[in-house]
Amino acid sequence: MTNIGPDVQVAVEGPGGPIETTGRDRAPEPRAPGRRPRAAWRLLLPTMTPWLATGLVLVGAIALFGLVGPYLVGDPDAIGDIGLSGPSAEHWLGTTQTGQDVLAQLAHATRGSLQIGLMVGVIATVLSAFFGIYGAYLGGVADEGFSLLSNVFLVIPGLPLVIVISGFVPRESRGLWTIAVVLALTSWAASARVLRAQTLSVRSRDYVAASRLSGEKPWRVIGVEILPNLLPVLASQFVYAVIAAILGEAGLSFLGLGASNSSTLGTMLFYAQNGFALPLGAWWWFVPPGLVIALFGMGLSLINFSIDEIINPRLKTARTARRRAKASARSARKAA
Repeated sequence: MTNIGPDVQVAVEGPGGPIETTGRDRAPEPRAPGRRPRAAWRLLLPTMTPWLATGLVLVGAIALFGLVGPYLVGDPDAIGDIGLSGPSAEHWLGTTQTGQDVLAQLAHATRGSLQIGLMVGVIATVLSAFFGIYGAYLGGVADEGFSLLSNVFLVIPGLPLVIVISGFVPRESRGLWTIAVVLALTSWAASARVLRAQTLSVRSRDYVAASRLSGEKPWRVIGVEILPNLLPVLASQFVYAVIAAILGEAGLSFLGLGASNSSTLGTMLFYAQNGFALPLGAWWWFVPPGLVIALFGMGLSLINFSIDEIINPRLKTARTARRRAKASARSARKAA
């Protein structure tokens, strides 16, 4: 991790020998003409690569479709006269068994899945940050208790626990928030363990110890000194939580345990299964929601891979070395 705040003491030669000075007292290092210094906050951003660009395009397109699409299509619950018809000029993605427009259902279902993914990502990230970062900073009994709690959640199988909890919730009470809370409660523990390990490493650094000895309040030390160093880890855990939430909700809805009063990509697959879409060859009913889930998960994974380069700079170094090796090989072939 890179600390962007503390001063670094260095020794420089003075008239009477070496003296101590800080980074603020040093003269700025000369730089090449026309080259601007890189802002410190930009060190927290991943380097733009073709993989990252592809991920951003996929996620942006699907998010835009989920946000704007419901306003551009008709009523997804409207029953038509022609049932189970293929794509046409009137219905771009065909109709369901009861004549409902698949495109309209897909737009509203994408919005529902994005809402669940965002809610679970936020809740799980907040829980993991509290139990991981705050517990590791406090140490002692608090850290041991939080660590024990996360270990308990880790050893419990996630999917069976989600199924059991969802099964006990009455169907009329299973809304988006209920499913989001259930999924978040079963997905925060692994992230908390990662954040705890990173916090223990950052807590032992000099600038954190100096802030604690100066009497700074815990919330300010965490927010100013520790949290900026953990932002890439938090971003990675958030992206992973969103992916797991969308896939988990799709699995629950496919089993009939999803949100009862909301439309999601999982509920689309559930109704397609109950309508015998696969045996009847109605691919336009079940392929679009599955494809949206796959593309959105792939886009988030590509973004997550780019964030991993900030957490582990060796990945970026290896990628740069491979690119230089390929460039050298191409130059050698041209020269030959």
